[in-house]
Amino acid sequence: MLAGAVNRPCTWVLASPGLPNAESGASGALRQPDRHGSGCVGEAGPRGSAPAARLPCAGPGLLLSGQGDPPDNMKNFWKFIFRKNLPPTSLCQMDFAILGLGDSSYAKPDAAVDPWLRDLWDKVLGLYPVPVDLGMIPAGVPLPSKFTLHFLLEAPRMCSEEQRVTGTDPHGPPSEQQPFLAPMVSNRRVTSPLHFQDVRLIEFDITGSGLSFAAGDVVLIQPENSASHTQQFCQVLGLDPDQNFTLLPREPGMSCPARLPQPCSVRHLVSHYLDIASVPRRSFFELLACLSPHELEREKLLHFSSPQGQEELYSYCSRPRRTILEVLCDFPHTAGAIPADYLLDLIPPIRPRAFSIASSLLAHPSRLQILMAVVQYQTRLKEPRRGLCSSWLASLDPGQGPVQVPLWVRPGGLTFPETPDTPVIMVGPGTGVAPFRAAVQERVAQGQNGNFLFFGCRWRDQDFYWEAEWMELERRGCLTLFTAFSREQEQKVYVQHRLRELGPLVWELLDRRGAYFSLAGNAKRMPADVSEALTSIFQKEGGLSGPDAASYLARLQRTRRFQSETWA
Repeated sequence: MLAGAVNRPCTWVLASPGLPNAESGASGALRQPDRHGSGCVGEAGPRGSAPAARLPCAGPGLLLSGQGDPPDNMKNFWKFIFRKNLPPTSLCQMDFAILGLGDSSYAKPDAAVDPWLRDLWDKVLGLYPVPVDLGMIPAGVPLPSKFTLHFLLEAPRMCSEEQRVTGTDPHGPPSEQQPFLAPMVSNRRVTSPLHFQDVRLIEFDITGSGLSFAAGDVVLIQPENSASHTQQFCQVLGLDPDQNFTLLPREPGMSCPARLPQPCSVRHLVSHYLDIASVPRRSFFELLACLSPHELEREKLLHFSSPQGQEELYSYCSRPRRTILEVLCDFPHTAGAIPADYLLDLIPPIRPRAFSIASSLLAHPSRLQILMAVVQYQTRLKEPRRGLCSSWLASLDPGQGPVQVPLWVRPGGLTFPETPDTPVIMVGPGTGVAPFRAAVQERVAQGQNGNFLFFGCRWRDQDFYWEAEWMELERRGCLTLFTAFSREQEQKVYVQHRLRELGPLVWELLDRRGAYFSLAGNAKRMPADVSEALTSIFQKEGGLSGPDAASYLARLQRTRRFQSETWA
């Protein structure tokens, strides 16, 4: 990065990928070593596996983590550093620091990170001082971009979309780098037209994909920006969407994003890679201020990126969920002057979205189904807020022509017993019932009975997903179903109320028959309410004290007989 910095120790910054606050903190931390002349190794964000196998034996390191279950890449890193054959002296000369940043419910994580990072770099520079012949890059000067875009005078022989299709290795398992382009078979709304929420049952054909999955597994789908937003972004930045370029890393040893074809069109870059529909973080405003030639806009951007401007930034951006595209439209002089080389530094990549698989291959061979709620809500902004992936998927109509969706699968957080006589209690209100449909289908196909499902929704005639299917399974003696329709009586009834009502059965299944208990759905209040209902059952039906009931639940969790998969 800087002349003379070759012999300086690198600073390693590792972040829990997929956790927004960890990524935001890491993206800020990643810029600091280069300003101090030490260089930086590591990657923030969901694309980079923690480079555990390449950890140095000496030098400073920084590990940032969010709240909740660790993502897959962080699990791999954790397993690596606890390997029995790893020499005990591997990290003995490494100075490291760790910061937990909380989850996305923390409105202003940067406010907590600022003083911590200042103290951190004071200590790092004390241990590894900058040589006298190396000056620090001041805060207002942008660092060099990670990549350069070399625009082509002639169009390539193959367009980005063709390369995307033909570049898939048919022998490799589908993955984020090589997703399977699954034909969409159907896209059907399963809630009543009167219901406030649009929920879709979407089916994909995975014939020839090599994909295999079990109940509880998850499918990841790579969404796209809408054509209108792509066009608007190009207009605001003065880009020709049909122009083609090749991407070159500025630093040796850095690779280009695997998801971008070479050469690539501007349209493909914006529609398939840049997350222009995401809410920008503080680091976005910091870099944008450095690139702005307009005095008034630069002054406002600098205020948003300063510690003093965090309350105003929260009110302007985070609270109303204003997107990157909308911010750029509010700062037109700055947006029109952004060098193309900085696009990948300024705007994060589109992250894949995870959905519980709602079908079993034993019941639907060569098919994969998901149950998806279309995200749309109103803030003080005129335009409704829409979920990128759910809105994109909902807009696709296979009846109008072939539709392909890039996807791959990974293990989920739920597993189910293989022994045929072990009962399973499943609690899945709303779209949380999706993984349990896969589980019931799989267990019924394998001749496993003892399936107890607690399902909750608002109205029987509006959002009772798979009602006919459940009724038929009940008639055949393959399922015991308990429902809670919250709005059909004056006093709202939820799944936790049904659990309490059926306390003797729940205790019998868990304590005497060794049942598994699985929970899926919204993470806001339901998981805590269900856990509270269970501890109450343990006390009432099992005669346990409060502490003993809590210990009983903890033991179920520790032995994986209590599992949950929840989302915000």
